[in-house]
Amino acid sequence: MVNKAAWPFCSFSKLTGVASISKDQMLVNEAIRAREVRLIGADGSQLGVVPFREALRIAQEAELDLVNVAPTAKPPVCRIMDYGKFKYEQAKKDKEARKNQKIIELKEVRFSSNIEEHDFQTKLRNVRKFLEDHHKVKCSIRFRGREITHSEIGLSVMERVAAQCEDLAAPERRPKIEGRSMIMILAPKTEK
Repeated sequence: MVNKAAWPFCSFSKLTGVASISKDQMLVNEAIRAREVRLIGADGSQLGVVPFREALRIAQEAELDLVNVAPTAKPPVCRIMDYGKFKYEQAKKDKEARKNQKIIELKEVRFSSNIEEHDFQTKLRNVRKFLEDHHKVKCSIRFRGREITHSEIGLSVMERVAAQCEDLAAPERRPKIEGRSMIMILAPKTEK
């Protein structure tokens, strides 16, 4: 029977009795199950292949943790470090990365092939507003009934939209017919 208390970072399968470790968690101290490990010191120096108990003793003398950083290697690679501090710094880096990332949404504006001028200007204003907010815009025209036979009218509407927005955007995808729709994607120009 496996002692589950000795494996704090694992979940156990009831069928097989085998521990599975999640990606973001590493085995620490007593949870490591290996006879010998390749040991890396607290200063980053290679200490060679040593028995697990000796590696754990060295880590405890330094008042640090023994962390398995490469469990699939033969023998597993363990590093002596302050695991709590490592997890804290990792969480800080992840938070900073999330804060700096820019999420670009894809907004859709639907036109029709026989659109009136005022409606066109209103929808064009929305497209320009989305592009100014640095969102990609999907312009689409849905052809109803026999309108599909005159797809060149829809193409001229799409080209007009692209021409009116060329100061803000570049077409990421040219107008293309897919089924009964014509789709064009505009991507905002990036400032350098």
